[in-house]
Amino acid sequence: MITLYQFRRTWGIPNQSQFCVKLETFLRINKIPYQIVETLPLKAPRGKLPFIIDENNHKISDSRLIVNHLRLKYPDLEQVKLSPEQNSIATAFQRLLEDHLYWAGMITRWDYSESNWQVTKQAIFGVLPPIILDVAAWIYRRKIKSQLLGHGMGRLNHDEVFELAKVDLESLALFLGNKPYFMGDEATSLDASAYGILVNILACPIESPLKEYALAQKNLYNFCRRMQNEFFPELPWPADTK
Repeated sequence: MITLYQFRRTWGIPNQSQFCVKLETFLRINKIPYQIVETLPLKAPRGKLPFIIDENNHKISDSRLIVNHLRLKYPDLEQVKLSPEQNSIATAFQRLLEDHLYWAGMITRWDYSESNWQVTKQAIFGVLPPIILDVAAWIYRRKIKSQLLGHGMGRLNHDEVFELAKVDLESLALFLGNKPYFMGDEATSLDASAYGILVNILACPIESPLKEYALAQKNLYNFCRRMQNEFFPELPWPADTK
């Protein structure tokens, strides 16, 4: 059985890490057995969560590499249901989600407002003793802000960030349309990625114009709620998200 290392569950959603949600959803979509170990990224490979240890004690980090590993190990996974053209479209939207919209969401948590930062700080580091909590949070906040600058998103002002991210949300909403899932009638890895990023924008206690705009895209909201109800039925949809 695969062992999945990730943050503890918070906020009434599977995880406050977008990529932990993505990977656990991928496992559930494909009915791959796993067990969870809740941890912090202090000693994680590459300094990030999630990572897995598979049956032969092989440790793999980065959700993209983990998904690729699982596809090789289980050749009958959902990817074979998509045509080459559909695969190319799904890949392009995953890049939009994971390499652009994700970073806008990170700005809302780590840089946009002090109140958002305090919520984020408690969600991630609240399991630590107070003195260690403050030190670890300060170190990681500095690290994340450096990553935001390196990416380029952190060099823009907040209004500019949100305007760019709104275009991402519009594109996702238009492509999803009235379909139950992004590529049609069955959930794929694109849906796992989309749910991981979107649920961490519109169903979390992190307030911003980005969240307001995401909530206004009713099909994206309904998509996230449907994904959670189907693949995480043990987690009732957050009552304060309407």
